[in-house]
Amino acid sequence: MKFPRSSGILFHPSSLSSKYGIGDLGKEAYQFIDFLEEADQHIWQILPLGPTGYGDSPYQCLSAFAGNPLFVSLDELVEERFLEEDDVKDVPKFPVDKISYGEVIEYKGKLLAKAFQNFRNMTDTALQTAFLAFCQKNSQWLDDYALFRVLKEKHNSVSWNNWKPELAMRKPDAIAKAEKDYSMETEEQKFFQYLFFKQWQRLKQYANEKKIAIVGDLPIFVAYDSSDVWRNPEYFKLDEDGVPIVVSGVPPDYFSATGQLWGNPLYNWDRLREENFDWWVKRIESSLEIVDVVRIDHFRGFAACWEIPYGETTAQNGKWVPAPGMEFFSALQKHFGDTLPIIVEDLGVITPDVEELRDSFEFPGMRILQMAFGSDSCNIDLPHNHLPHSVVYTGTHDNDTAIGWFESKAGEGNTRDQEQTEKERLRCLNYLRSDGKSINWDFIQTAFASVSCIALIPMQDILGLGSTARMNLPASAEGNWVWRMLPNALTPDIAARLKNMTVLYGRENAILTTQHVMSTAGV
Repeated sequence: MKFPRSSGILFHPSSLSSKYGIGDLGKEAYQFIDFLEEADQHIWQILPLGPTGYGDSPYQCLSAFAGNPLFVSLDELVEERFLEEDDVKDVPKFPVDKISYGEVIEYKGKLLAKAFQNFRNMTDTALQTAFLAFCQKNSQWLDDYALFRVLKEKHNSVSWNNWKPELAMRKPDAIAKAEKDYSMETEEQKFFQYLFFKQWQRLKQYANEKKIAIVGDLPIFVAYDSSDVWRNPEYFKLDEDGVPIVVSGVPPDYFSATGQLWGNPLYNWDRLREENFDWWVKRIESSLEIVDVVRIDHFRGFAACWEIPYGETTAQNGKWVPAPGMEFFSALQKHFGDTLPIIVEDLGVITPDVEELRDSFEFPGMRILQMAFGSDSCNIDLPHNHLPHSVVYTGTHDNDTAIGWFESKAGEGNTRDQEQTEKERLRCLNYLRSDGKSINWDFIQTAFASVSCIALIPMQDILGLGSTARMNLPASAEGNWVWRMLPNALTPDIAARLKNMTVLYGRENAILTTQHVMSTAGV
């Protein structure tokens, strides 16, 4: 799909300011959309919205279809009488600049449970009908997800392969008994999903009405400890006991000298092909109900996957194994039409087959300014080498902030030695004609001036923050996904500066919403 020249901000909802310890879908989210409108930005890019498991990574969700109940706004629950004002009167003193996931899960979990009990006691037939309609519409994934969450809790949150064998292997009699025994608990989980999607769709509609499109991230892989793998083990490369044979990752690259060992199970593409990729079709359909444009993470995995034997401690001892990308995307195109609103993350080891796959379906790839200064003038991330049909970022959720990158030294979080780091810094200053005093805005201006059709800037670069605001450090296990924006950080001056650049470089165009795109395609 061809996109108009436009721009926007990369900013996950968890990073919004809120008195409840984590960003949510309440008033601060609406205020952020108002800021986007004021700054003449027409894209809000987010990370995956699913419920996170161990490590709190949005790229290791408990479901590829469900939403994260931690994003549910408690204030909106009060407005809808699911909670009373006294219920949210005594809020713990959460950190304002980061998320303490354990504390947030405990606090919000109790209030969400109370909201469910209040819902059970309500006599509003319209509300009950709406909930039942939601459950029926989403039953293909919701029933299994709800039971998965309940069984996981009953087994002290361990991975599903460590549950009682008859439940781990989904023996019909055991599953039927669990559904009967835990019917109330599964209904509670479904209610949490109802709340999330109700609030999200309302927020998305608000954004779309202001001509702001939501770009959502879709990880190519799903977490092993997820309802998806538990329910559909035949779609993944597992042994007869449900243990992965091989797992995902990438070889050594810009981000890590030993590669990245993600550990996700890899797809059994032969089985998926037999069913005409139906599970994936449903996944894309689900994504396009909650976002306008899908950014597929690790796109090169559709051409070939880096398969690492299960049990390895690094990603170094893997091998490339082909994947049926052409056949897969042809099936998607047949189902959805030619105008699939997809952006692809084509970073890392990009070979001609990956480029052919990307270009055959006219998916725009990505360019990262932080990666532009490590070689010579032929570097594809340098703006003079950008293509109009591409998306330029100053950095992504896996990069340091622009200021953090510029001020970095050799060591943790930086795979370059000090000599290489200094060469890149000098090359950057020379190329940008910068004195380095406002390097974040120099990066932003360069991205906006690029011929790339879309320019997306992480919020941390808009605010001029350093490495402490970094969202994720690949190949590290702690301290990720916790950054939060301080209250009142977005000012009219910042909005005006963004708006001026947007107009100056002709990026004041809106991207069509999903409804318009898919209706044009006849879907």
